[in-house]
Amino acid sequence: MSERPHLAAALALVGQPGSRQAIPTPAAVLDLDAFEANLALMAERARAAGLALRPHAKSHKSAWIARRQMEGGAVGVCCAKLAEAEALAAAGIGAILVTSPIAGQANAARAARLAGELQDFRIVVDHADGVAELAATGQAMQVLIDVDVGLGRTGVHSADQAADVARAILRHPRLRLLGVQGYGGHWQHMQGANARAAAVADGMARLSAAIAAIREAGGQVEVVTGGGTGTFAADMAQGVLTEVQPGSYAFMDREYRDALGADPDGAFRQALCVATTVISANHPKWVTVDAGLKALSTDGPAPVPATPGFETASFRFFGDEHGMLSRPEGRQVGRGERTDLVPGHIDPTIDRHDVLWLVRGDVLEGMIPVEGRGASQ
Repeated sequence: MSERPHLAAALALVGQPGSRQAIPTPAAVLDLDAFEANLALMAERARAAGLALRPHAKSHKSAWIARRQMEGGAVGVCCAKLAEAEALAAAGIGAILVTSPIAGQANAARAARLAGELQDFRIVVDHADGVAELAATGQAMQVLIDVDVGLGRTGVHSADQAADVARAILRHPRLRLLGVQGYGGHWQHMQGANARAAAVADGMARLSAAIAAIREAGGQVEVVTGGGTGTFAADMAQGVLTEVQPGSYAFMDREYRDALGADPDGAFRQALCVATTVISANHPKWVTVDAGLKALSTDGPAPVPATPGFETASFRFFGDEHGMLSRPEGRQVGRGERTDLVPGHIDPTIDRHDVLWLVRGDVLEGMIPVEGRGASQ
């Protein structure tokens, strides 16, 4: 990446006061002080609760960040797709759980390669046919049964289905049943701790029924993994999980800010913003910045300005490459000014950027690649 002249010019200023202003925009900028505080806070919460921490790398798809999380106490990371796992494995990450079921013998062969290469590779299944595809590779593999805890997206839908999949795994000696996964993605952004707690309680009852059925079928359940940034307190209170999979806590976004408010689950700092530059200031009611649909997520709430002086401004998408920022009350804004935007949804925002810029205060400290960017296969 650094051979690109504009990137090299910025990197030549690493460590110099004010060098943050040299980052070419639009750019995903990671505040290291906030990031490190967030990692430490989640690691301590997991440690105090007696839970293993396996952060979800779908939020960042970066080996550098995964490595920092593991250095801080995480037992490994999660990946949503095989391609993410392959990208992180190629960059040296050796403990990965793939949290989405796969289908087809070609994908089973990819999983088998990862299992053969990595120190600790794990993958979920939710159907006997998926078990058969993994077994047909002949590769020893660790598997978990994905359980639908109410989202309806993936996972066995009943305790009986869980037992059927467990029996299918037990018929293949090269497959080792580690336990179960139960992830309620639809709970994470519920407003109010009580609402999230009630939803988690219902979901954990379904997960507990599946665990009981698996054990009755002769299966071992050593690992019970799931949870997320928004439900950590409720997950801990239920006492069902042995491992948690939060992802967004390392960075945060507007969607979580709006949902969690002052709840303990929201006690993380905004660590990643998209830096933008005002490129046109001719209109009396707004200015145009250089970040649009290609730089920010569009599936959540609109981004919000984070730079002091822009608190009263609002953002609207103005096309692929542009954004409209209303003029803040009582303040003149000119060409070349910079403002940071808090993304609406962090995961797809980071996926729009091939690098993350690392800063501490106003000092640029470096740049890291997003190895798994666009890895959707």
